[in-house]
Amino acid sequence: MNRDSKKTALTRVKILFKLAAEVARDRPDLAQRYAEIARKISMRTRTHLPRKYHLQVCKRCKRFILPGVTSRVRIQPRREPHVVVTCLYCGGRMRVPLKRKVSK
Repeated sequence: MNRDSKKTALTRVKILFKLAAEVARDRPDLAQRYAEIARKISMRTRTHLPRKYHLQVCKRCKRFILPGVTSRVRIQPRREPHVVVTCLYCGGRMRVPLKRKVSK
């Protein structure tokens, strides 16, 4: 794939995730379809989903999750501080590490 097609694919992925976030409360089935199409576009063009959108897809069931609507978000301060995102469809958990402040 050339750069133009990958750039076009990335803009379409962004648009689809934006639409999915807008309709997630009213039409979760439509939001799921938008996210599914966005994932297929990124796989077909061999481009990585941006981190912002990658975190909105459950790693276990591959469904679109929106914090507060279809997922639960908790902060865990123990050991290494991290955020735990729990999918309300399958119960899968994703841990996202928080960066520590660098002391001088």
